[in-house]
Amino acid sequence: MAKRDYYEVLEVSKSATAEEIKKAYRKKAIKYHPDKNPDNKEAEEKFKEAAEAYEVLSDPNKRQRYDQFGHAGMQGSSGFSGGGMSFDDIFSRFGDIFGGSGFSGFSGFGGFGSGGGGRQVNRGTNIRVKVKLSLNEIATGTTKKLKIKKYIACKACHGNGEKNGNSSSTCTTCHGSGVETRVTNTILGQMQSRTTCHTPAGMSEGVQLSVSGKGNAARRGGVNGDLLVVIEEQDHPDLIRDGNDLLYNLFISIPDAVLGTTATIPTLDGKVKVKIDSGTQSGKILRLRNKGVPDLNGYGKGDLLVRVNIFIPKHLSKDDKKLMEKMQEAESFKPQKQGKGSEEEQGFFQKMKDFFE
Repeated sequence: MAKRDYYEVLEVSKSATAEEIKKAYRKKAIKYHPDKNPDNKEAEEKFKEAAEAYEVLSDPNKRQRYDQFGHAGMQGSSGFSGGGMSFDDIFSRFGDIFGGSGFSGFSGFGGFGSGGGGRQVNRGTNIRVKVKLSLNEIATGTTKKLKIKKYIACKACHGNGEKNGNSSSTCTTCHGSGVETRVTNTILGQMQSRTTCHTPAGMSEGVQLSVSGKGNAARRGGVNGDLLVVIEEQDHPDLIRDGNDLLYNLFISIPDAVLGTTATIPTLDGKVKVKIDSGTQSGKILRLRNKGVPDLNGYGKGDLLVRVNIFIPKHLSKDDKKLMEKMQEAESFKPQKQGKGSEEEQGFFQKMKDFFE
């Protein structure tokens, strides 16, 4: 059976605000809450369907991706939209929506059960780690092995704080807390087997990846928190990143600028050679198309912009000085063009100016 449009599920327009979407979801969740509809399979499915729709539309990034690509854009994304939700997932994720509402007859989003008593679903805390990536790793995608210290459910008490899971004696392993601490090795790619954003090319500084359920275990049972991976981009030794474009300053000698030459340019794919025409002016921009960083959403690659700078020596020998004096008198070496330069040159200069300010 094909999935319904998320906007249709919540009965809101595509231009609905975040608050309107939240109110619409709250209304649906109340209507189809399992405590209010015991043993009603249809209500249960509608309850989960509404939660799935809200999980996407309440997240600006996921909502933008959904608006562009529909359900296909949600395939493999972290969270519930990939399918397979449980009540515990829903209650732990969206429990704050009903906070202080005073609804009777069921337990709001604290849990579910008969007679409105419901059970409280605990949720473990999130873990945030930083991962340093080089510009090459960001451009091509990579897999990182992380060593994380986190809380996990106690094996002796299964997270409920009691020995063997059913005795009233205090567990000697976790001392009744329901958790124990250990160091575990995880591979980021494996932890994010349900999402494509663990190694997406085109990441940038400060982007945060969320790995659902890989955080700390909850006290006395419940659902795990999330692992939040913050990307820290390392500077490239030669290239400057500007969005999806890369900037490079090339210095050539005066004779090379006058006579022309071939220059070697570093790129993310290795070194390439470019031709420098005779009479090249300082400040000229060479654009190497598709040699930049891939777009995070898959819309091609940026460009590599090479700014040609003519190197002026500060110290000259006597012979070099005499040569320069002859050139100074030659008519062909006198400047013929004045002004701001081309729009492309101005644009590159502004990018460099913004970067260093």
